Amino acid sequence: MSKSNPLPDGVPTVSLPLSDQQDLDRFLEHLIVVKGLAEKTIAAYQTDLRSLMRFLHVHDMNIQDVREDTLLVYLRHMSNRIGSARTLARHLASLRAFFGYAHEQGLIADNPTLILANPKIARTIPDVLTQEETFRLLDMPNPKTKLGLRDRAILEVLYGAGLRVSELTSLRPQDYDAQTDILRIWGKGGKERIVPLNETAAQVLTSYLKQRNALFNPQQDAVFLNRSGTRLTRQGVWKLIKRYGVKAGITKTISPHTLRHCFATHLLEGGADLRTVQILLGHADISATEIYTHVQTQRLMEIHTMYHPRSTPS
Repeated sequence: MSKSNPLPDGVPTVSLPLSDQQDLDRFLEHLIVVKGLAEKTIAAYQTDLRSLMRFLHVHDMNIQDVREDTLLVYLRHMSNRIGSARTLARHLASLRAFFGYAHEQGLIADNPTLILANPKIARTIPDVLTQEETFRLLDMPNPKTKLGLRDRAILEVLYGAGLRVSELTSLRPQDYDAQTDILRIWGKGGKERIVPLNETAAQVLTSYLKQRNALFNPQQDAVFLNRSGTRLTRQGVWKLIKRYGVKAGITKTISPHTLRHCFATHLLEGGADLRTVQILLGHADISATEIYTHVQTQRLMEIHTMYHPRSTPS
């Protein structure tokens, strides 16, 4: 890995003053070597910090000059440009990581991000399919055809294991243990988790894998392949889900992530506890899983309406 450009292939370099570039390069290399973060995460950090350093350069400042009020002015400037509270929160996370690193390395005397508050983000409840809609979608591919067999396995695994689409497309045959019906998933930041498959998903996936080589002539070590035998892309998965959604008569806007939402929601509806769902989804913080508690609340309201005497129509 080059000192001048410690980034993985495909992550662009930036044009900055030499001292700023060196500070940024060392930080990004730290993220790769020590933290083991994913390429897309590192690229996001780079974009955010590139913006900050350009702002400092315009105002004839360097990182040693930065104080809390400097960052407040900068974040106000970025808020006018970005508009999205979620993107601004990610931007602030990049600043915290960088200045925390700079303070640990002795590049700055004090960490100016310690008292900065996160922007308030409206928590949106994800759209999910009913169980009947989900099963209708899963039944759309014809497993007697080459692509139908593959697509049925894709839908069953997305719903059966609650995978992110990137986790699905990066699956390798050796990540599935057919003896125990267990998937080994490599999530965000290269973190490993173990997810069991339900009986139906396991049967469909096993059937597909037995015929995968003969049907697709694999050119890459991926479970799900396109017609050319190479790894199926995220866009390819998105398109097939859209297509089957239309075929199933589903009018809701759906995507691969919809099946992840359905996985979590239907588990909670069935009585699973939030901590278990957090582990299965691979959420580092349970607050990310708490968005699904609306399901439990809705369920309690329905039970209350059904059984409370004052709720029963006269």
